[in-house]
Amino acid sequence: MSTNPSIDLNYEQFRQLRMRLDMSRGKPAPEQLDLSQGLFDPALVADYRASDGFDCRNYGLASGLPEARELGAELLGVPAAQVIAGGNSSLELMHDALAFALLYGVPVGEGEGRSAPWRAQGEIAFLCPAPGYDRHFAICEALGVRMIAVPMRDDGPDMDAVEALVRNDATIKGMWCMPLYSNPTGAIYADEVVQRLAAMPAAAPDFRLFWDDAYRFHHLTGERHATPSVIEACEAAGHAQRVLVFASLSKATFAGGALAWLAAAPGNVAWWQRCAAARTIGPDKLNQLRHVRFIRDRAGLEALMARHRALLAPKFAAVDEVFRVRLAHVSEVRWNVPRGGYFISLYAPPGCARRTVELAAEAGLVLTPAGAAFPYGVDPEDRHLRIAPSFPSLEEVRLAAQGIAVSLLRALEEREVAAL
Repeated sequence: MSTNPSIDLNYEQFRQLRMRLDMSRGKPAPEQLDLSQGLFDPALVADYRASDGFDCRNYGLASGLPEARELGAELLGVPAAQVIAGGNSSLELMHDALAFALLYGVPVGEGEGRSAPWRAQGEIAFLCPAPGYDRHFAICEALGVRMIAVPMRDDGPDMDAVEALVRNDATIKGMWCMPLYSNPTGAIYADEVVQRLAAMPAAAPDFRLFWDDAYRFHHLTGERHATPSVIEACEAAGHAQRVLVFASLSKATFAGGALAWLAAAPGNVAWWQRCAAARTIGPDKLNQLRHVRFIRDRAGLEALMARHRALLAPKFAAVDEVFRVRLAHVSEVRWNVPRGGYFISLYAPPGCARRTVELAAEAGLVLTPAGAAFPYGVDPEDRHLRIAPSFPSLEEVRLAAQGIAVSLLRALEEREVAAL
């Protein structure tokens, strides 16, 4: 089949192409994974001993290899003693942190004080900026945590809504935050938003920010955006224990075999170490060792991410180009042009997102389910579509963008016919 059809392709022509393309997740493309093929260099683990002589093949170091904790400290801007180095997924760390809070409670105040286990306190809730990350919401659903949606803006969550809810409801124990190039909207938290999250009064003394800094180094332009240190902001506001920061190299090296970190105040780190003691005798330290030797330092990671950007940026530009031609004239349709991260948010006219996904699927293009970016999978307006351009080839991305556009246009046509 041709992968470069004319820009005026219609829906029936798109169906005839019989695509078999899954764009439902933001997976790195094979060419991106190839950038880290050097991790298989035998020289990286030929010497399997850490800098202090520890044999990385053995049990031990439940908080991670010291060199891996130091690398995380450099990347996240905190002391190494405040970092836990784990396995390939920050999602695992987030799940475990919430499970530990439910089972054991969390540190409160100074010293060894700890709240009652969250599950013993009755129904608890988390604030969920929406559109947001569906995996965050899946963790809450799996662990029985009620979700409360709050609107997401270009500069972060609606802080007036957040502050009012947290100040008045002690059942709200936490909030999901993705501060930089947020999934899926690409939002960048403003400095004021970070400061307000750190300082706001909370009815629950054991309130926590689950700070998912997944895209800290995933820039799509030459400008390296950043957000303030939330750990420093919380400490300055007198809420040092408030935040748990999560990050990983999952989309920097190998998505299925990377390195993840948890960073937090010393009391939270000690809490994690106590809670995790029954769970593990130590992470995969050989993998941590080869990552440290492959990445080396912040400069090494930034050089790697520049190569990722060279592969990713043209795909995002291609989607924007197609949408400008096919959708710019359509009332109530808009999309963002993210400065980093892995996703584009496309907003269809109300009531059209779900049908657009169905039509695309009928033509062989699998998209993220409509509503996935909202708690419980319910988009109140049925408008939002999450577009993940990273995995397909550039030509496939161009074709898929046309498929999304013509599917949306067909959904509009169907609605107009039904209204007659």
